[in-house]
Amino acid sequence: MTTLKIDVHHVTRVEGHGNIVVDMQSGELKECRFEVVEAPRFFEGMLRGRLYTEASHITSRICGICAVGHATTSLCATEKALGIEPSEQTVFLRKLNLHGEIIDSHVLHTYMLVAPDFFGVGSVIPLVETHRDVVLRALRIKKLSGDLCAMVGGRHTHPIAMTVGGFTHLPTEAELRQMRARLVDARADMDETVALFATLPWPEFERETEYVSLHKDDEYAFIGGTIVTSDGFSYPIEDYKKVTNEECVPFSTAKWTHHNRESYMVGALARLNNNFDQLHPRAKEAAAKLGLKPIVTNPFLNTA
Repeated sequence: MTTLKIDVHHVTRVEGHGNIVVDMQSGELKECRFEVVEAPRFFEGMLRGRLYTEASHITSRICGICAVGHATTSLCATEKALGIEPSEQTVFLRKLNLHGEIIDSHVLHTYMLVAPDFFGVGSVIPLVETHRDVVLRALRIKKLSGDLCAMVGGRHTHPIAMTVGGFTHLPTEAELRQMRARLVDARADMDETVALFATLPWPEFERETEYVSLHKDDEYAFIGGTIVTSDGFSYPIEDYKKVTNEECVPFSTAKWTHHNRESYMVGALARLNNNFDQLHPRAKEAAAKLGLKPIVTNPFLNTA
């Protein structure tokens, strides 16, 4: 019978550092785990004793790719603690900044980290020669999303204009109108992106699990609302620890979490599964072309 031990150091093309360990004995899979091996960050310790005005700037450094998300979460928590209600304008601008970051993160994930595998190359660099139009499209979208974040947040990553209760400066009407025109023009690139990824041969693999996301009755939620799960649970945001249930494990520097099962999934696929009916009509059209209809249990389709 087969005995096999695989220890991959490190997994490439992921946002961070991780290992995969597989242990098979006598033809039976004994263990398969993903290890996060980055050094501990100690952000909780860094925040102690600091001014509340510094918190969002510190927490944004948790990740350069999703800095706006971390900064926004910090600002929301600070405002909750101080009893501050941000204006409608502030809420809209925060959403706009976050949407820019989501576009940026998704184009990085899909085009730079995933597409090379489907095209049979080791990285995005060889695609410049074989699929130049694909690479240029990715760079156009990334440039647009970066400019959007810079317009609202003061720079592309680690926003400096976002602050407790508002912004230190605001985009001008001319800047907003110009950005709107660029976003409308970018629809062609977005449609081509959907068309491209609809043709890719996604692995046929199903893993049914619990999906956890935010939910609002009046919009597709990214900020605020309630915490909901595909298993039927719902919690106010203040009770988030009932969902996270963080614990340390000896083989990973990242904390593990569990809720109703041994694990759960968050992110784009969880939002789609829990809030599909609230998608914009164009987003629903894209989902249909990509074969996305809840509940989607193929984790590879998180990329789509």
